[in-house]
Amino acid sequence: MGKVHYDTVTNAIDALRKEGFTVDFNIVGDHLAHGDEKIHLDDFSIVDVYRYEGNSDPADEAAVYAIASKTGVKGVLVTGYGSASDEVSEAMLEKLKVR
Repeated sequence: MGKVHYDTVTNAIDALRKEGFTVDFNIVGDHLAHGDEKIHLDDFSIVDVYRYEGNSDPADEAAVYAIASKTGVKGVLVTGYGSASDEVSEAMLEKLKVR
């Protein structure tokens, strides 16, 4: 993975779904959540990241993460970067930092 950069967030998500990243994750503190399940930040790894920058509007900036948990759950997390939420822990922000 990571050899192709998709031109849109939607294309990246569609390609990741075909690779088996089928769960939609949300951030809650220092966990990723999907349904009623939570995965602590120590229990998942970032397989790949696709970064998108808006041409003129910072609100268009996003990062698409391909994530795999230690238990085998694979999914996608889409975040707007540059924006922080009270729901996100400092440790999670550090783990998700786009390098």
